[in-house]
Amino acid sequence: MDSAGDVLLPGEAEAYIEHLEPFDLKEIGGPKWTQQHERIEKLNIQAVLCATAQRDEFIKEFFINHDKIRLLIQDVLATEVWKEKVFTEIMDSDFEPRTTFPLYMVLYHEATLVNLLETIMYHRDSCESAEDCINDLVDYCYRKLCFLISRNPDEDELEEVVKGQQDLTTAAQVTSMEELEKQEKKLNFDICIKAISLLRYVTDHLQSLPLSVMNRILNTHDLPNLLVQLIESPPWSRRVDGVQYKYVDSKWKEISLEDQFHLTKTEGQVWIALYHLLMEQSCQEKYDLNSYRKNTILKLRAHLTTVVVDQIPVLGDMMRYLEHLSMMEPPPARKDLVLEQVPEIRDNLLKRYEGKWKKIAKQQMKNFFNPSEDQLREQARRWADTYNFDVLEGLIADPPKCAVCGQEATKRCSRCQNEWYCRRECQVEHWPKHKKACDLLHESTAKLEQQAAEAKS
Repeated sequence: MDSAGDVLLPGEAEAYIEHLEPFDLKEIGGPKWTQQHERIEKLNIQAVLCATAQRDEFIKEFFINHDKIRLLIQDVLATEVWKEKVFTEIMDSDFEPRTTFPLYMVLYHEATLVNLLETIMYHRDSCESAEDCINDLVDYCYRKLCFLISRNPDEDELEEVVKGQQDLTTAAQVTSMEELEKQEKKLNFDICIKAISLLRYVTDHLQSLPLSVMNRILNTHDLPNLLVQLIESPPWSRRVDGVQYKYVDSKWKEISLEDQFHLTKTEGQVWIALYHLLMEQSCQEKYDLNSYRKNTILKLRAHLTTVVVDQIPVLGDMMRYLEHLSMMEPPPARKDLVLEQVPEIRDNLLKRYEGKWKKIAKQQMKNFFNPSEDQLREQARRWADTYNFDVLEGLIADPPKCAVCGQEATKRCSRCQNEWYCRRECQVEHWPKHKKACDLLHESTAKLEQQAAEAKS
Protein backbone atom coordinates (compact mmCIF):
# COMPACT_ATOMS: atom_id res chain seq x y z
CA MET A 1 0.00 0.00 0.00
CA ASP A 2 1.33 3.43 -0.98
CA SER A 3 1.15 5.53 2.18
CA ALA A 4 2.49 8.73 0.60
CA GLY A 5 0.29 11.65 1.63
CA ASP A 6 -1.48 9.69 4.36
CA VAL A 7 -2.56 11.47 7.52
CA LEU A 8 -2.37 8.30 9.64
CA LEU A 9 -0.56 5.02 9.29
CA PRO A 10 -2.59 1.86 10.06
CA GLY A 11 -0.96 1.41 13.47
CA GLU A 12 -1.74 4.99 14.52
CA ALA A 13 -5.30 4.75 13.21
CA GLU A 14 -6.00 1.53 15.10
CA ALA A 15 -4.67 3.02 18.34
CA TYR A 16 -6.89 6.09 17.89
CA ILE A 17 -9.99 3.97 17.20
CA GLU A 18 -9.31 1.52 20.01
CA HIS A 19 -9.17 4.37 22.55
CA LEU A 20 -12.25 6.28 21.37
CA GLU A 21 -14.65 6.76 24.27
CA PRO A 22 -18.13 8.21 24.77
CA PHE A 23 -18.35 11.67 26.31
CA ASP A 24 -21.05 13.06 28.54
CA LEU A 25 -22.96 15.91 26.89
CA LYS A 26 -21.65 18.26 29.60
CA GLU A 27 -18.08 17.50 28.48
CA ILE A 28 -18.61 18.55 24.85
CA GLY A 29 -16.09 21.27 24.03
CA GLY A 30 -13.75 20.35 26.90
CA PRO A 31 -10.02 19.51 26.57
CA LYS A 32 -10.40 15.71 26.37
CA TRP A 33 -13.35 16.02 24.00
CA THR A 34 -11.33 18.39 21.80
CA GLN A 35 -8.45 15.93 21.64
CA GLN A 36 -10.82 13.16 20.55
CA HIS A 37 -12.41 15.46 17.96
CA GLU A 38 -8.98 16.09 16.44
CA ARG A 39 -8.36 12.35 16.25
CA ILE A 40 -11.74 11.70 14.65
CA GLU A 41 -11.00 14.44 12.12
CA LYS A 42 -7.74 12.72 11.17
CA LEU A 43 -9.56 9.38 10.90
CA ASN A 44 -12.15 11.03 8.68
CA ILE A 45 -9.53 12.54 6.36
CA GLN A 46 -7.67 9.22 6.14
CA ALA A 47 -10.89 7.29 5.42
CA VAL A 48 -11.68 9.68 2.55
CA LEU A 49 -8.11 9.37 1.22
CA CYS A 50 -8.36 5.56 1.16
CA ALA A 51 -11.83 5.52 -0.41
CA THR A 52 -10.91 8.13 -3.04
CA ALA A 53 -7.76 6.25 -4.05
CA GLN A 54 -9.64 2.89 -3.90
CA ARG A 55 -7.04 1.53 -1.50
CA ASP A 56 -7.38 -0.76 1.50
CA GLU A 57 -10.02 0.89 3.71
CA PHE A 58 -8.31 0.02 6.97
CA ILE A 59 -10.16 2.77 8.87
CA LYS A 60 -13.46 1.02 8.22
CA GLU A 61 -12.02 -2.36 9.21
CA PHE A 62 -10.66 -1.04 12.51
CA PHE A 63 -14.00 0.56 13.40
CA ILE A 64 -15.71 -2.80 12.83
CA ASN A 65 -13.06 -4.87 14.61
CA HIS A 66 -13.16 -2.67 17.71
CA ASP A 67 -16.97 -2.27 17.66
CA LYS A 68 -16.80 1.54 17.50
CA ILE A 69 -19.37 2.33 14.81
CA ARG A 70 -22.08 2.48 17.46
CA LEU A 71 -19.96 5.03 19.32
CA LEU A 72 -19.87 7.24 16.21
CA ILE A 73 -23.67 7.12 15.97
CA GLN A 74 -24.03 7.91 19.68
CA ASP A 75 -21.59 10.80 19.24
CA VAL A 76 -23.44 12.32 16.29
CA LEU A 77 -26.76 12.13 18.18
CA ALA A 78 -25.25 13.75 21.28
CA THR A 79 -23.82 16.56 19.15
CA GLU A 80 -27.20 17.03 17.45
CA VAL A 81 -28.91 17.39 20.84
CA TRP A 82 -26.16 19.77 22.02
CA LYS A 83 -26.76 21.98 18.97
CA GLU A 84 -30.53 22.02 19.48
CA LYS A 85 -30.50 22.68 23.21
CA VAL A 86 -27.17 24.04 24.49
CA PHE A 87 -26.04 26.01 21.43
CA THR A 88 -29.48 27.64 21.29
CA GLU A 89 -29.06 28.80 24.90
CA ILE A 90 -25.60 30.18 24.09
CA MET A 91 -26.92 32.11 21.08
CA ASP A 92 -29.79 33.52 23.16
CA SER A 93 -27.33 34.88 25.73
CA ASP A 94 -25.11 37.94 25.31
CA PHE A 95 -21.99 35.77 25.05
CA GLU A 96 -19.18 37.41 23.03
CA PRO A 97 -16.02 35.27 23.32
CA ARG A 98 -12.53 36.30 22.16
CA THR A 99 -12.94 33.86 19.29
CA THR A 100 -15.78 31.64 18.12
CA PHE A 101 -13.43 28.89 16.94
CA PRO A 102 -14.06 26.50 19.91
CA LEU A 103 -17.81 26.80 19.34
CA TYR A 104 -17.40 26.32 15.61
CA MET A 105 -15.36 23.19 16.25
CA VAL A 106 -18.32 21.59 18.07
CA LEU A 107 -20.65 22.52 15.22
CA TYR A 108 -18.15 21.14 12.73
CA HIS A 109 -17.82 17.95 14.78
CA GLU A 110 -21.25 16.78 13.62
CA ALA A 111 -20.22 17.34 9.99
CA THR A 112 -17.01 15.37 10.56
CA LEU A 113 -18.90 12.44 12.09
CA VAL A 114 -21.51 12.38 9.30
CA ASN A 115 -18.79 12.51 6.66
CA LEU A 116 -16.94 9.63 8.33
CA LEU A 117 -20.13 7.58 8.62
CA GLU A 118 -20.96 8.34 4.98
CA THR A 119 -17.57 6.91 3.97
CA ILE A 120 -17.69 3.71 6.02
CA MET A 121 -21.44 2.91 5.95
CA TYR A 122 -21.21 2.30 2.22
CA HIS A 123 -20.17 -1.23 3.17
CA ARG A 124 -22.60 -3.91 4.35
CA ASP A 125 -20.41 -5.09 7.24
CA SER A 126 -20.36 -1.54 8.63
CA CYS A 127 -24.17 -1.37 8.64
CA GLU A 128 -24.35 -4.77 10.31
CA SER A 129 -21.80 -3.67 12.92
CA ALA A 130 -24.04 -0.77 13.98
CA GLU A 131 -26.50 -3.38 15.35
CA ASP A 132 -29.13 -1.87 17.65
CA CYS A 133 -28.02 1.70 16.81
CA ILE A 134 -29.07 1.47 13.17
CA ASN A 135 -32.64 2.58 13.99
CA ASP A 136 -31.20 5.60 15.81
CA LEU A 137 -29.30 6.43 12.62
CA VAL A 138 -32.46 5.99 10.52
CA ASP A 139 -34.33 8.40 12.82
CA TYR A 140 -31.44 10.88 12.54
CA CYS A 141 -31.63 10.75 8.73
CA TYR A 142 -35.41 11.14 8.91
CA ARG A 143 -35.06 14.36 10.94
CA LYS A 144 -32.54 15.73 8.46
CA LEU A 145 -34.77 14.95 5.47
CA CYS A 146 -37.72 16.62 7.22
CA PHE A 147 -35.58 19.71 7.72
CA LEU A 148 -34.64 19.80 4.01
CA ILE A 149 -38.29 19.56 2.99
CA SER A 150 -39.58 22.18 5.44
CA ARG A 151 -36.85 24.81 5.12
CA ASN A 152 -37.05 28.06 3.17
CA PRO A 153 -33.80 29.57 1.87
CA ASP A 154 -33.12 33.01 3.30
CA GLU A 155 -31.53 35.98 1.52
CA ASP A 156 -28.05 35.15 2.80
CA GLU A 157 -28.22 31.68 1.27
CA LEU A 158 -29.46 32.96 -2.09
CA GLU A 159 -26.62 35.48 -2.07
CA GLU A 160 -24.17 32.67 -1.36
CA VAL A 161 -25.64 30.64 -4.22
CA VAL A 162 -24.99 33.47 -6.67
CA LYS A 163 -21.67 34.78 -5.38
CA GLY A 164 -20.18 31.62 -3.93
CA GLN A 165 -19.11 33.60 -0.87
CA GLN A 166 -20.43 36.09 1.61
CA ASP A 167 -20.59 39.79 0.82
CA LEU A 168 -17.61 41.16 2.72
CA THR A 169 -19.19 44.56 3.27
CA THR A 170 -22.14 42.84 4.95
CA ALA A 171 -19.91 40.44 6.89
CA ALA A 172 -18.01 43.37 8.38
CA GLN A 173 -21.22 44.69 9.92
CA VAL A 174 -22.18 41.56 11.87
CA THR A 175 -20.81 40.31 15.18
CA SER A 176 -18.70 37.19 15.46
CA MET A 177 -21.63 35.31 17.03
CA GLU A 178 -23.96 36.35 14.21
CA GLU A 179 -21.36 35.14 11.74
CA LEU A 180 -21.15 31.85 13.67
CA GLU A 181 -24.91 31.46 13.34
CA LYS A 182 -24.58 31.82 9.55
CA GLN A 183 -21.83 29.20 9.52
CA GLU A 184 -24.05 26.85 11.54
CA LYS A 185 -26.81 27.14 8.93
CA LYS A 186 -24.38 26.35 6.11
CA LEU A 187 -22.95 23.37 8.00
CA ASN A 188 -26.39 22.03 8.85
CA PHE A 189 -27.51 22.15 5.22
CA ASP A 190 -24.41 20.22 4.17
CA ILE A 191 -25.02 17.66 6.94
CA CYS A 192 -28.62 17.17 5.78
CA ILE A 193 -27.46 16.56 2.20
CA LYS A 194 -24.97 13.93 3.42
CA ALA A 195 -27.74 12.28 5.46
CA ILE A 196 -29.37 11.36 2.13
CA SER A 197 -26.30 9.28 1.26
CA LEU A 198 -26.35 7.67 4.70
CA LEU A 199 -29.98 6.67 4.24
CA ARG A 200 -29.31 5.30 0.78
CA TYR A 201 -26.51 3.05 2.13
CA VAL A 202 -28.87 1.68 4.78
CA THR A 203 -31.42 0.86 2.06
CA ASP A 204 -28.66 -0.93 0.12
CA HIS A 205 -28.27 -3.43 2.94
CA LEU A 206 -31.83 -3.83 4.29
CA GLN A 207 -31.78 -7.58 3.66
CA SER A 208 -28.89 -7.93 6.14
CA LEU A 209 -30.48 -5.77 8.84
CA PRO A 210 -33.24 -6.52 11.39
CA LEU A 211 -36.81 -6.43 10.03
CA SER A 212 -37.59 -3.58 12.40
CA VAL A 213 -35.28 -1.31 10.36
CA MET A 214 -37.29 -1.91 7.18
CA ASN A 215 -40.57 -1.40 9.02
CA ARG A 216 -39.32 1.85 10.55
CA ILE A 217 -38.16 3.20 7.18
CA LEU A 218 -41.32 2.20 5.30
CA ASN A 219 -44.21 2.53 7.72
CA THR A 220 -43.11 4.45 10.82
CA HIS A 221 -41.47 7.29 8.88
CA ASP A 222 -42.79 6.65 5.35
CA LEU A 223 -39.43 7.61 3.89
CA PRO A 224 -40.51 6.84 0.29
CA ASN A 225 -42.97 9.73 0.67
CA LEU A 226 -40.20 12.08 1.86
CA LEU A 227 -37.90 11.03 -0.97
CA VAL A 228 -40.64 11.77 -3.52
CA GLN A 229 -41.01 15.24 -2.01
CA LEU A 230 -37.26 15.79 -2.41
CA ILE A 231 -37.50 14.79 -6.08
CA GLU A 232 -40.41 17.19 -6.60
CA SER A 233 -38.84 20.15 -4.76
CA PRO A 234 -35.08 19.55 -4.64
CA PRO A 235 -33.43 21.80 -2.02
CA TRP A 236 -30.06 21.24 -3.72
CA SER A 237 -31.23 23.07 -6.85
CA ARG A 238 -31.88 26.80 -7.23
CA ARG A 239 -32.72 29.05 -10.15
CA VAL A 240 -31.70 32.67 -9.56
CA ASP A 241 -32.21 35.35 -12.23
CA GLY A 242 -32.62 32.68 -14.89
CA VAL A 243 -29.40 30.86 -13.96
CA GLN A 244 -29.46 27.26 -12.66
CA TYR A 245 -27.35 26.39 -9.59
CA LYS A 246 -26.89 23.03 -7.87
CA TYR A 247 -25.27 22.07 -4.59
CA VAL A 248 -22.39 19.78 -5.58
CA ASP A 249 -19.47 18.65 -3.39
CA SER A 250 -20.55 20.91 -0.50
CA LYS A 251 -20.81 24.12 -2.54
CA TRP A 252 -23.16 25.83 -4.97
CA LYS A 253 -22.14 25.61 -8.63
CA GLU A 254 -23.55 27.26 -11.71
CA ILE A 255 -24.88 24.59 -14.09
CA SER A 256 -24.46 25.04 -17.82
CA LEU A 257 -27.35 24.34 -20.21
CA GLU A 258 -25.80 21.09 -21.44
CA ASP A 259 -25.35 19.81 -17.85
CA GLN A 260 -28.80 20.69 -16.50
CA PHE A 261 -30.12 17.17 -17.03
CA HIS A 262 -27.00 15.46 -15.68
CA LEU A 263 -27.78 13.85 -12.31
CA THR A 264 -25.68 14.98 -9.38
CA LYS A 265 -24.49 12.51 -6.75
CA THR A 266 -27.28 13.60 -4.37
CA GLU A 267 -29.98 13.13 -7.02
CA GLY A 268 -28.59 9.70 -7.82
CA GLN A 269 -28.66 8.72 -4.14
CA VAL A 270 -32.35 9.65 -3.86
CA TRP A 271 -33.30 7.64 -6.95
CA ILE A 272 -31.33 4.57 -5.84
CA ALA A 273 -32.88 4.69 -2.35
CA LEU A 274 -36.33 4.88 -3.94
CA TYR A 275 -35.48 1.95 -6.19
CA HIS A 276 -34.59 -0.24 -3.20
CA LEU A 277 -37.67 0.76 -1.18
CA LEU A 278 -40.17 0.38 -4.03
CA MET A 279 -38.74 -2.47 -6.08
CA GLU A 280 -37.33 -5.02 -3.63
CA GLN A 281 -39.93 -7.72 -3.02
CA SER A 282 -39.51 -7.72 0.77
CA CYS A 283 -40.17 -3.97 0.83
CA GLN A 284 -43.23 -4.31 -1.43
CA GLU A 285 -44.63 -6.92 0.95
CA LYS A 286 -44.09 -4.72 4.03
CA TYR A 287 -45.00 -1.26 2.69
CA ASP A 288 -48.60 -0.38 3.50
CA LEU A 289 -49.37 1.19 0.11
CA ASN A 290 -52.67 2.96 0.79
CA SER A 291 -54.29 5.28 -1.76
CA TYR A 292 -52.48 8.37 -0.45
CA ARG A 293 -49.08 6.70 -0.65
CA LYS A 294 -49.88 5.27 -4.07
CA ASN A 295 -50.83 8.70 -5.45
CA THR A 296 -47.68 10.21 -3.97
CA ILE A 297 -45.41 7.58 -5.52
CA LEU A 298 -47.09 7.95 -8.91
CA LYS A 299 -45.87 11.56 -8.97
CA LEU A 300 -42.45 10.10 -9.77
CA ARG A 301 -43.60 9.33 -13.32
CA ALA A 302 -43.27 12.99 -14.28
CA HIS A 303 -39.62 13.00 -13.19
CA LEU A 304 -38.55 9.50 -14.25
CA THR A 305 -37.66 10.42 -17.82
CA THR A 306 -35.61 8.52 -20.37
CA VAL A 307 -32.75 10.93 -19.65
CA VAL A 308 -32.76 9.80 -16.00
CA VAL A 309 -33.07 6.12 -16.94
CA ASP A 310 -30.14 6.44 -19.35
CA GLN A 311 -27.97 7.52 -16.40
CA ILE A 312 -29.32 4.90 -13.93
CA PRO A 313 -30.51 2.00 -16.14
CA VAL A 314 -32.08 -0.04 -13.30
CA LEU A 315 -34.71 2.69 -13.00
CA GLY A 316 -36.24 1.33 -16.21
CA ASP A 317 -37.76 -1.44 -14.08
CA MET A 318 -39.21 1.17 -11.74
CA MET A 319 -40.68 3.09 -14.67
CA ARG A 320 -42.56 -0.04 -15.77
CA TYR A 321 -43.61 -0.75 -12.16
CA LEU A 322 -45.12 2.74 -11.83
CA GLU A 323 -47.10 2.31 -15.05
CA HIS A 324 -48.41 -1.02 -13.76
CA LEU A 325 -49.20 0.50 -10.33
CA SER A 326 -51.27 3.26 -11.94
CA MET A 327 -53.68 0.66 -13.34
CA MET A 328 -54.10 -1.59 -10.30
CA GLU A 329 -54.86 -1.62 -6.62
CA PRO A 330 -51.81 -2.81 -4.67
CA PRO A 331 -52.26 -5.86 -2.44
CA PRO A 332 -52.46 -5.19 1.32
CA ALA A 333 -49.18 -5.25 3.18
CA ARG A 334 -48.28 -8.32 5.20
CA LYS A 335 -48.97 -7.68 8.88
CA ASP A 336 -46.27 -9.89 10.34
CA LEU A 337 -45.45 -9.50 14.00
CA VAL A 338 -42.22 -7.49 14.22
CA LEU A 339 -40.38 -7.01 17.49
CA GLU A 340 -39.21 -3.47 16.92
CA GLN A 341 -36.06 -2.11 18.50
CA VAL A 342 -36.95 1.36 19.76
CA PRO A 343 -34.26 4.04 19.31
CA GLU A 344 -33.27 5.23 22.76
CA ILE A 345 -30.10 7.33 22.48
CA ARG A 346 -31.73 10.69 21.73
CA ASP A 347 -34.69 10.20 24.08
CA ASN A 348 -32.37 9.21 26.93
CA LEU A 349 -30.29 12.37 26.45
CA LEU A 350 -33.38 14.60 26.35
CA LYS A 351 -34.81 13.03 29.52
CA ARG A 352 -31.50 13.04 31.39
CA TYR A 353 -30.83 16.75 30.89
CA GLU A 354 -34.38 18.09 30.77
CA GLY A 355 -34.47 21.54 32.38
CA LYS A 356 -30.65 21.68 32.67
CA TRP A 357 -29.75 23.13 29.26
CA LYS A 358 -29.21 26.72 30.45
CA LYS A 359 -27.00 25.58 33.33
CA ILE A 360 -24.88 23.44 30.99
CA ALA A 361 -24.57 26.37 28.56
CA LYS A 362 -23.37 28.71 31.32
CA GLN A 363 -20.78 26.21 32.55
CA GLN A 364 -19.47 25.56 29.04
CA MET A 365 -19.30 29.27 28.15
CA LYS A 366 -17.24 29.84 31.28
CA ASN A 367 -14.97 26.78 31.12
CA PHE A 368 -14.67 25.78 27.44
CA PHE A 369 -15.72 28.46 24.97
CA ASN A 370 -13.80 31.57 26.03
CA PRO A 371 -10.16 30.42 26.02
CA SER A 372 -7.16 32.56 26.97
CA GLU A 373 -4.54 33.71 24.43
CA ASP A 374 -2.22 30.88 25.49
CA GLN A 375 -4.99 28.31 25.11
CA LEU A 376 -5.84 29.75 21.69
CA ARG A 377 -2.21 29.50 20.60
CA GLU A 378 -2.01 25.87 21.70
CA GLN A 379 -5.28 25.11 19.92
CA ALA A 380 -3.95 26.72 16.73
CA ARG A 381 -0.86 24.53 16.92
CA ARG A 382 -2.95 21.37 17.20
CA TRP A 383 -5.28 22.62 14.46
CA ALA A 384 -2.35 23.13 12.08
CA ASP A 385 -1.18 19.60 12.89
CA THR A 386 -4.63 18.09 12.31
CA TYR A 387 -5.28 19.78 8.99
CA ASN A 388 -2.35 18.89 6.76
CA PHE A 389 -3.00 21.44 4.01
CA ASP A 390 -0.95 19.64 1.35
CA VAL A 391 -2.97 16.46 1.92
CA LEU A 392 -6.28 18.31 1.88
CA GLU A 393 -5.43 20.01 -1.41
CA GLY A 394 -5.15 16.56 -2.98
CA LEU A 395 -8.81 15.94 -2.12
CA ILE A 396 -10.04 19.17 -3.71
CA ALA A 397 -10.92 18.83 -7.37
CA ASP A 398 -11.49 22.54 -7.99
CA PRO A 399 -8.73 25.18 -7.85
CA PRO A 400 -8.60 27.27 -4.66
CA LYS A 401 -10.59 30.50 -4.54
CA CYS A 402 -9.43 33.96 -3.46
CA ALA A 403 -10.44 34.74 0.15
CA VAL A 404 -11.53 38.26 -0.91
CA CYS A 405 -13.16 38.19 -4.35
CA GLY A 406 -13.77 34.47 -4.90
CA GLN A 407 -11.84 34.31 -8.17
CA GLU A 408 -9.51 31.41 -8.97
CA ALA A 409 -6.40 31.85 -6.80
CA THR A 410 -2.77 31.05 -7.53
CA LYS A 411 -1.02 32.77 -4.60
CA ARG A 412 -0.99 31.59 -0.99
CA CYS A 413 -0.06 33.39 2.23
CA SER A 414 3.64 32.64 2.62
CA ARG A 415 3.52 32.72 6.43
CA CYS A 416 0.66 30.35 7.32
CA GLN A 417 0.16 28.60 3.95
CA ASN A 418 -3.58 28.66 4.63
CA GLU A 419 -5.32 31.54 2.82
CA TRP A 420 -5.35 31.90 -0.98
CA TYR A 421 -5.45 35.08 -3.12
CA CYS A 422 -5.71 35.88 -6.83
CA ARG A 423 -3.50 38.98 -6.62
CA ARG A 424 -1.49 41.03 -4.17
CA GLU A 425 -4.16 43.74 -3.85
CA CYS A 426 -6.61 41.20 -2.42
CA GLN A 427 -4.02 39.92 0.04
CA VAL A 428 -3.30 43.47 1.27
CA GLU A 429 -7.02 44.19 1.63
CA HIS A 430 -7.57 40.99 3.62
CA TRP A 431 -4.51 41.32 5.88
CA PRO A 432 -6.20 43.25 8.77
CA LYS A 433 -8.75 40.42 9.13
CA HIS A 434 -6.27 37.61 8.51
CA LYS A 435 -3.37 38.86 10.66
CA LYS A 436 -4.37 37.35 14.02
CA ALA A 437 -5.05 33.85 12.70
CA CYS A 438 -1.93 34.05 10.54
CA ASP A 439 0.24 35.00 13.54
CA LEU A 440 -1.11 32.09 15.58
CA LEU A 441 -0.51 29.55 12.83
CA HIS A 442 2.90 30.94 11.93
CA GLU A 443 4.08 30.93 15.56
CA SER A 444 2.79 27.38 16.06
CA THR A 445 4.54 26.12 12.92
CA ALA A 446 7.79 27.84 13.85
CA LYS A 447 7.63 26.36 17.34
CA LEU A 448 7.05 22.87 15.93
CA GLU A 449 10.04 23.25 13.58
CA GLN A 450 12.21 24.44 16.46
CA GLN A 451 11.16 21.48 18.61
CA ALA A 452 11.87 19.10 15.75
CA ALA A 453 15.33 20.60 15.23
CA GLU A 454 16.12 20.36 18.95
CA ALA A 455 14.97 16.73 18.99
CA LYS A 456 17.30 15.88 16.09
CA SER A 457 20.28 17.59 17.75
